[in-house]
Amino acid sequence: MRSLRQVGVPLAAMIAFLLAWELLVWANGWPNFVMASPSDLPPAFARYWELFLTGSWQTLWRTMVGLALAVVFGILLGMIMGFSRLAREALYPLLVGFNAVPKATVVPIIALLFIGQHDLNTVLMAFMISFFPIAVSISIGLSTLEPEYRDILRSLGASNTTIFWKIALPKTLPEFFGALKVSVTLAFIGTNLMEIISPHGRGLGALFDSGRTNADYPLMFAVLIALALLGIALFYVVVFLERIFAGWAERSPG
Repeated sequence: MRSLRQVGVPLAAMIAFLLAWELLVWANGWPNFVMASPSDLPPAFARYWELFLTGSWQTLWRTMVGLALAVVFGILLGMIMGFSRLAREALYPLLVGFNAVPKATVVPIIALLFIGQHDLNTVLMAFMISFFPIAVSISIGLSTLEPEYRDILRSLGASNTTIFWKIALPKTLPEFFGALKVSVTLAFIGTNLMEIISPHGRGLGALFDSGRTNADYPLMFAVLIALALLGIALFYVVVFLERIFAGWAERSPG
């Protein structure tokens, strides 16, 4: 029953959203060059299905590489800030300031720094926009670790790395996976910012830009739906991993 609800409720919510979208377009009498409706999207998918498959794969693998780099870097940076108050006080303002900069303004800079390196630019953008939540979650988890555990392990000769893997990481896993769910969506945003603002003919962002250039609005909205579906799929991959590694933290439904 619980598994049925976990599948049925999100599916019903998506169907309700599509019906509301269709009703909104119909009630306002909007043509598809103003607001495409869900019924306009299947023909676009059918017409450009090969481009959707190719573009989805290109966007997905760049996003996953950028996200993987963000996880590694975020964990390392979170360890540094979590174990050192001095590092935490020094790095937090820099990270907050960097994260506050609109990433759309960073795209042209990266494109100029690495001219022609389209894959590198896209992966780098996905990484830059998604590591912050991971670093902060690890840092907070470590900084709130009970000092008694840390003192006992250090008295036994444990290094900070050992303390992290044996005590701190299991404790911070719920926060880490919560941050990872946010980072998944941010990584897709970074990938598509680079694909749209600095076009290089690859990925779903390039397909969206093509639809915009040709005033093919159903294609543009179909790309948005494809991006949403990729994000949802990767989100549930994270949920699956969370249940494997941090299922103990899940509260029973009331």
